[in-house]
Amino acid sequence: MFVDYWEYFVDYWFEKSYLEIIRTFWYFFILELPRFLLFDFIIVISVILNRQNLRRRYQKARKLLWAEMPLISVIVPGKNEGKHLYKLVNSLKEQTYFNYELIVVDDGSDDETPLIGRDLEKNGYIDKFVRNDVRGGKASAANLALRYTNGKYIVHLDADTSFDRDSIENILLPFYFGENIGAVGGNIKVRNAEDSFCSTLQAIEYLNTISMGRIVSTELGIYRIISGAFGAFRTDVIKRLGGWDIGPGLDGDITVKFRKLGYKIHFEPKAVGLTNAPTNFPTLSKQRLRWSKSLIRFRIRKHSDIYIPGKNFNLLNFISFIENVTYDVILNFLWWFYILDIVINNMRMLAIIIPLKVFMYMIMDFVQFTLILMISERWKKELKLYLYLPAMVFYNSYYMRFIRTMAYFKEIFWFSSYKDPWNPAKTSIKAFRNKL
Repeated sequence: MFVDYWEYFVDYWFEKSYLEIIRTFWYFFILELPRFLLFDFIIVISVILNRQNLRRRYQKARKLLWAEMPLISVIVPGKNEGKHLYKLVNSLKEQTYFNYELIVVDDGSDDETPLIGRDLEKNGYIDKFVRNDVRGGKASAANLALRYTNGKYIVHLDADTSFDRDSIENILLPFYFGENIGAVGGNIKVRNAEDSFCSTLQAIEYLNTISMGRIVSTELGIYRIISGAFGAFRTDVIKRLGGWDIGPGLDGDITVKFRKLGYKIHFEPKAVGLTNAPTNFPTLSKQRLRWSKSLIRFRIRKHSDIYIPGKNFNLLNFISFIENVTYDVILNFLWWFYILDIVINNMRMLAIIIPLKVFMYMIMDFVQFTLILMISERWKKELKLYLYLPAMVFYNSYYMRFIRTMAYFKEIFWFSSYKDPWNPAKTSIKAFRNKL
């Protein structure tokens, strides 16, 4: 029976004309294959061919960095993060770049964070420990840390992030590339990939969307979000902007504000930060609902002036927003019509077409992941993730699309992000009133 089905499957592929196949799988061939494979292939080949020039560029930047050796301010805002602080301190002590001050802000924790933080400050492991007695939200905590910074650059971290030994040094290097770079994003990877099936899939996702996706976007000049888990900013610019606005979505918001001032944003793949991903799907769903709502809130509402030609209009900012909204919002809704189109027009062939569709996405995922490993600094450790690639079709194409669709509806019609418990109610009410 399996042999008969396989023959039927192969016959379908060879009996149909190219136009018929494209008509059936138009969403894959026209919209997704170019975006997720073509650009990746071009950029990887470019990186490989330009390795010598890139090496010289980094060597020059490294000499300039060490000649100046500026003080940098590492700020760590968060709530109930005491259990992570000692590991963070040790991770920073092992860094190749050591001229930094460490400022930790406790945002109204109800655990042992105040005791741990003050003890670390007393013993000289933390330069400044500050506490908000009443929780104000992550933006409020980051802005409180900003008051105490003395460094030329600010490195914003999550307390549970750990690093390769040269990560701080590497995230500073792009500031010395001789370009108008205002902020640099680190390469976030999943540390707990082996904890659960859920975290393993996220490890692959992070490699796709961050390690590869942000290399592509920075090369195209449309890189649009610096992760709050690991990012570096020019202190003078961030103070000029008045710091961070109320989130969720504050990471993407501050990045857009830098771009609107005319500064370039750079992604640095060699600056690797490791973070813990959710280990179960209910927790992951809540996280991604929050992330997806922020796209509507900031890309479509708050920064809508990006779309309007004027004296401050910037073509790359416009393209960055259009690409983001088109692929993540418009085409997300269009995908549902694509599935409906397949069902309505191929009802009798669904037993062949659906597996064939899944098979094509699997092939694309394998090729894309191979490209990622070609430029990854820890490809030997990541090789075992190949075993989980078949599941990524269902993770990306169905689970994540459903989460995004729910988030968009909730935010478009009910402004749901302003009711998210991730942020204190008082700050969300203020943000809503001021259209933040």
